[in-house]
Amino acid sequence: LIYGADETFPIGGSKAVRRSAHDDAAIIAAGITVHEALEAYERLKADGIAVRVIDAYSVKPFDVEAVRLAAADTDGKLVVVEDHWAEGGLGAAVLDAFAQEAGRADCEARPLRLVKLAVRDMPGSGTPEELMRAAGIDADAIVAAVKTLVRRPAGAGA
Repeated sequence: LIYGADETFPIGGSKAVRRSAHDDAAIIAAGITVHEALEAYERLKADGIAVRVIDAYSVKPFDVEAVRLAAADTDGKLVVVEDHWAEGGLGAAVLDAFAQEAGRADCEARPLRLVKLAVRDMPGSGTPEELMRAAGIDADAIVAAVKTLVRRPAGAGA
């Protein structure tokens, strides 16, 4: 369980279910992929990589401010994980948050390094774990994606 029975979920909100004072990247997930993101969080933490995990439980309307803050706090390093096709959905909502920001005169341009993990091939039959692995949206894929964004020089500590 991620939340207690008394937790509230306001429309248009999200929840940072894991975070630190110095996150190297942020993982944005919804639904079943939040559990995979939390597993990836534990593995990355063991490797000395701090990540923020955002449960984007409301895609429409979307919590634009939480994602912009995560990008600002992580030098634009975001991994979006969704359990459906790459077109539309969570990844598009994240990108739209920055497209809206780019049009505002009071916003300074920031680099954005975003990896979208999503279903890209027609799924077959299997257990949820097998299907997430086949689609490349399981904890292993999330860890690998974060590590492509958070490269440390050889011999450098966390």
